[in-house]
Amino acid sequence: MSATTDLIRDYYAAFNRADWDAMLAHLTDDVAHDINQGGRETGKDTFRAFLARMNRCYRERLENIVVCASEDGRNASAEYVVHGQYLVADEGLPPAHGQTYVLPGGAFFDIRDGRIARVTNYYNLEDWIRQVSA
Repeated sequence: MSATTDLIRDYYAAFNRADWDAMLAHLTDDVAHDINQGGRETGKDTFRAFLARMNRCYRERLENIVVCASEDGRNASAEYVVHGQYLVADEGLPPAHGQTYVLPGGAFFDIRDGRIARVTNYYNLEDWIRQVSA
């Protein structure tokens, strides 16, 4: 269990440093990424492209991160608060002009061989849209 919680904490520490290579190193090559209110993308290269888009459109840091893991270490969850800035309009979303937002979120993980094999993210998209549209 401790190795799993350390893995997730390290993954989010890399996110907060914007160290995408370190984030990707925590993933299996066939990682499944379930995007909030979207589809599933598969593979580390696809995840890398997702991170590039996110880095272009948003500047975010996570605070108040709480990580839980199953006793066998095969599953984990995290809850956090996103503090962000909307930099460039993302496809299908409102125009961007540097709006800031604070948004609770969470994620669920499957762990295989010491790496993240699935990450499923959740946050309230309507709340985010309301914040950046105000």
